[in-house]
Amino acid sequence: MNDEKKNVGRPKIDTEAINLRLPRDMIQAIDELRRVEPDLPTRPEMIRRMLQKILNLSE
Repeated sequence: MNDEKKNVGRPKIDTEAINLRLPRDMIQAIDELRRVEPDLPTRPEMIRRMLQKILNLSE
């Protein structure tokens, strides 16, 4: 059994949802980056990670 627990359930209260459309080539590039990660993050999680890195934000 996996000892790691994923955060499932209600999102943090200090967040907002963003709905966004992206060109297929951009989605493909994001998917390629996801596959390099050891834990295969979801698309939204990969985008969060990319934004954190670009904006120099901590978790």
